[in-house]
Amino acid sequence: MSEKVPSVHHSRTLMVKELSDVMAQGQSPGSLEEVLENNATGKRTKSNQEKTNRYLKQLYSFDLQSPAFKSFDYFWSKADLRERPLLALLFALRNDMLLSESIDLIQRTSIGNRTKVDDFQDVIEDKYPGKYSANTRKSMARNLASSWKQSGYLLGRIKNVRVETRPSHLIVAFAMLMAYLNGDRGQFIMGSKWVRALCLPQARVRKLAFEAAKRDLLRFQSSGPVTTVSFEALFQRIGINEIEN
Repeated sequence: MSEKVPSVHHSRTLMVKELSDVMAQGQSPGSLEEVLENNATGKRTKSNQEKTNRYLKQLYSFDLQSPAFKSFDYFWSKADLRERPLLALLFALRNDMLLSESIDLIQRTSIGNRTKVDDFQDVIEDKYPGKYSANTRKSMARNLASSWKQSGYLLGRIKNVRVETRPSHLIVAFAMLMAYLNGDRGQFIMGSKWVRALCLPQARVRKLAFEAAKRDLLRFQSSGPVTTVSFEALFQRIGINEIEN
C-alpha cells in the first residue's frame, strides 16, 4: 500500500517570493542560514518564521556545499526575473515527490485549457489512494496548483488556464544539469522529470541545448538516438568537483 508522501505541499507552495527574498539577501558564501535566522521572509511571528524556514530548507536546502544548490545559486544569479520561478520549480522537483507526480497533469493539459483543482486531487488520490481526507487532499491540490501558477504554467485566480512558459537555453541547461546530478546520463537526461517538466517538444529541447552549449553552460552532442551531455567547464567555473559518470 502507498504511504503518505513527505511534501511541502501539505502546508505550503513553492514559496517563490520567500525564496527570492532569501536569495536577494544571501550575498556572501555561507550566509544563507544567517539570512533565514534574521527573518529574510518578513514573517510577523517567530512560529511562522520557523515554519517557513523549515519548508524553504526542505525544498531548497540552501547548502552551498551541495553541488545541486551551488549550481542553483549560480544559475539564479544568471537568470532574469521571469526565469527564476522556473528555476525554483526545477530545483524543488529534487525534493518534493508530490510536485514531481503532478508533471504529467501539466504536460497533458493543452495550452488554453483549464487545469482544475479537482484534477490535482485526482493525481493525489491516484498515487495515494485512500491516504488523505477530502479536505486535506483539496488543500494539497490547491497548493500544487499554486506552485505551478507561481512558476508560470497556469494563469488566473480561479480558472488555472494552462499557458506557455517558453523556457530559455539557460532553463534547459539547468534542467539537464539537475538530471545529470541525479545520476542520469545521455538519453536518460532527455527523458528525466526535469526535462519533461519543461513541456517542450524534444526538437525544441535539443535546439535550446545546442544554444546553451554555445554559451558554455554544458557540452551537448546529439546524433540520432545517441545523446551526450556533460558539464566539465561549468563545474570548473563554479567550483564543483567532477561528478562520477
